[in-house]
Amino acid sequence: MSVPGPDHLIERARRLAAPGHRRILGIAGAPGAGKSTLAEGLVEALDGLAVLVPMDGFHLAQRELNRLGRAGRKGAPDTFDAAGYAALLTRLRDPDPTVTVYAPAFDRALEEPVAGSVPVAPGVPLVVTEGNYLLHDEGEWARVRPLLDETWFLEPDREARVRRLIDRHVRYGKERSFAERWVRDSDEANARLVERGRHRADLVVEPTT
Repeated sequence: MSVPGPDHLIERARRLAAPGHRRILGIAGAPGAGKSTLAEGLVEALDGLAVLVPMDGFHLAQRELNRLGRAGRKGAPDTFDAAGYAALLTRLRDPDPTVTVYAPAFDRALEEPVAGSVPVAPGVPLVVTEGNYLLHDEGEWARVRPLLDETWFLEPDREARVRRLIDRHVRYGKERSFAERWVRDSDEANARLVERGRHRADLVVEPTT
């Protein structure tokens, strides 16, 4: 099923944000699909009923990627702390009414995760989380999908997605030629892996812009 416009998505998210019970909405898709833009827009539209907890906060630090020999594949499934992400989602599903949970975020300017960046107050009814591998079913990633009350798969036009992805790399300091190679050799390999989980989504969203 595809949803044609943003108002439908806002209303669907609003139903999940009904007070009295914590729910988690996952937004999955390939690199550059627009996941963070959609997630941020939903949280803004819900005006205090939702908070955004990005999967990218669980990137391994560059130093650890270098130690493991995975720096050239940054963004692949094994360059994240998948078990840590699943543990946080587990904690968020059943909030302690007296405790604010702090989640990490990812600083694109630094290209590093930053701990304790996102406060999730116990009374917020909806957590929106977005990332590439929410529907991935290998290793620790298989723990993630059952922790999400609903998952959307964002599927824009491929050419537009790749163009946006290259532009984003350039905006954060990469040379265009390097960005084009990285997208071709790394990001698109990850995109093909992400696509395999599309059928596990509750909703496929095909943005018009």
